[in-house]
Amino acid sequence: MSNENMKNHYLSNMTRRDSLKLFGTLSAMTLVPMMTGCSLTSSPTKGHWPKLDLAPITAKGYGKDPSLIIPPESLWPKTLTSNQLNLVAMLSDIIVPKEGNSPSATQVNVPDVIDEWVSAPYDRQQHDRLTILSALVWIDGESTLRFGQEFVALTAKQQYAIIDDIAYRAPNLPEEYVQISEAFSVFRGLVLAAYFCSPAGIKDIGYMGNVPIMGDYPGPTPEAMQHLNKILAELGLKA
Repeated sequence: MSNENMKNHYLSNMTRRDSLKLFGTLSAMTLVPMMTGCSLTSSPTKGHWPKLDLAPITAKGYGKDPSLIIPPESLWPKTLTSNQLNLVAMLSDIIVPKEGNSPSATQVNVPDVIDEWVSAPYDRQQHDRLTILSALVWIDGESTLRFGQEFVALTAKQQYAIIDDIAYRAPNLPEEYVQISEAFSVFRGLVLAAYFCSPAGIKDIGYMGNVPIMGDYPGPTPEAMQHLNKILAELGLKA
């Protein structure tokens, strides 16, 4: 997403039903706990890591069997401000830009899923909420310190100068970037998980899903059978 496009606020065309479906998918994934819900390992001794005093979310969850056709009336409200959502959109498209026929993160409404995630009234999501919102504040603060403007107003070169410093925890990473690097990793993991759970993301990785085979079932290939027989023999299970 270009800076020119980001002069306008991120506008969603995703229904609440669809964002809830993706939220539910992410919550059930075995991969997401590896990327989110973890404690940051470092305590900031340098830099400008923010200390946010967030009001607790007191809305109730939707239970174990939600209606995704007609969401419950008491559904929790989304909590990201328009400025936060705009920043999430910009960062998401840096992480997953449009390439060829593959859409960008914002084109599949990843920011809506992030908003759903940090707004949900569950312990795991609220833990990530503090991490992600702190990261957003840090990124805008760093942008202002370096370039005198918030992140979405920077040039692409300026934006990448910041992201390149925090994207990964390199062995020689300066101490003031360690905590934001860990927080950005949580954010990046959630963006990628949301993207690849979307229909376009699933298509992008070539996942065929439960597709019926036309005609007679051909059975496993000789190579597959050879591998299976080898494993069975090693386990002492081959007849």
